[in-house]
Amino acid sequence: MKNRTTLTGIGLAVLATFIWSGNFIVARKIIKDIPPVTLSFYRWLTASIIILPFAWKYLRAEFSTIKKHLPYFLATGATGVSMFNTFVYIGGHYSEAINLALIGTTSSPIISVILARIFLKEQIGVYKIAGMFVCITGILLLLSKGHLENLLSLSFSKGDLWVLAAAFSFSVYNTLVKKRPAAVHPVSFLFVVFSLGTLILVPFYLQEYNREAGFAISLTNISVILYLGIGASVICFLIWNKAISKLGAGRTALFGNLIPVFSSLEAVLILHETISWIHIVSFALVISGLIIANYRK
Repeated sequence: MKNRTTLTGIGLAVLATFIWSGNFIVARKIIKDIPPVTLSFYRWLTASIIILPFAWKYLRAEFSTIKKHLPYFLATGATGVSMFNTFVYIGGHYSEAINLALIGTTSSPIISVILARIFLKEQIGVYKIAGMFVCITGILLLLSKGHLENLLSLSFSKGDLWVLAAAFSFSVYNTLVKKRPAAVHPVSFLFVVFSLGTLILVPFYLQEYNREAGFAISLTNISVILYLGIGASVICFLIWNKAISKLGAGRTALFGNLIPVFSSLEAVLILHETISWIHIVSFALVISGLIIANYRK
C-alpha cells in the first residue's frame, strides 16, 4: 500500500510538471503582449472562477474553519499565487532564459528540502541528497549545453533576483501546503488560495493598468489566459498538492527539475528546435536523480 501511494504521488508530480512546462513556453511568447502583473491577475481570476462551482458545497460547510485559519490562507495565497508566477513574469523582462531556468529549477527544490526539514521535520537522507545533486547535474548540463564556460560566463541582473524570489516563494508554498487544515477539502482549499492570491494582486494590477493600459483582446491572448487559468493553475495545483500529501514537500519539490527537461522536448515538437545528445543525457540524469531521491530500502 505504501509503494502504491508513493507511485501515485510520483505520477501526479510528473503530470503536474509536464503541464507546467508548457507554461514557460507560452509565457515566453506572450510576455511582450500582456504585462506581467496583468497576465498573473487574469490567470488567477480565471482559475478562481473556474473552480468556484466545484468548491461551493465545501465552502459553506468549512467557512468557520477557513475563517479561523485566515492568516495561513493569506500566506499560502501570497506565496503560491500572488508572488511566484508574477515574479517569474517580471524577471523575464530583465534576464536571459538560461539565467531564469538555472536559478528557478535548481534553487527551488533545494530551498524546499531545507524548509521541509526545518519546519516539517522531514528527514533529509543520503538518497535524497544524492538524488538532488544528480538532478542538478542534469539541469546544469542542459543549461550549459555541455560547455562549462557557458555557466562560468553567466552574469546576474535584477531579473535573476526576481526569479530567485519566485523560487523562494514557491518553496514556502510547498511547505505551507503540507500544513493544510485537515477539515478543509482540497478543492475549497484551492479556491480560497486562488481567490485570496488574486485579491492581493488587485492594487498591483490597477497600478500596472494605469501605466500600460492593459492588453489587446485577441484569440491568442484569451487562449493563453484560459490555458494558464485552467491547465497550469486549477489542474496542476490540484494534482501537485495531492502529490505533496503522498510524498512530502521536499520529495515532491525535486520533481520541479523535470520542467526544463519537458520544456526542451516541447520546444523540439512545437517550436521545431533541434534535439541533441545534451537533451537525452540531461533527461536521463534528472530521471535517475528522481529515482534515487525517492528510493526506499
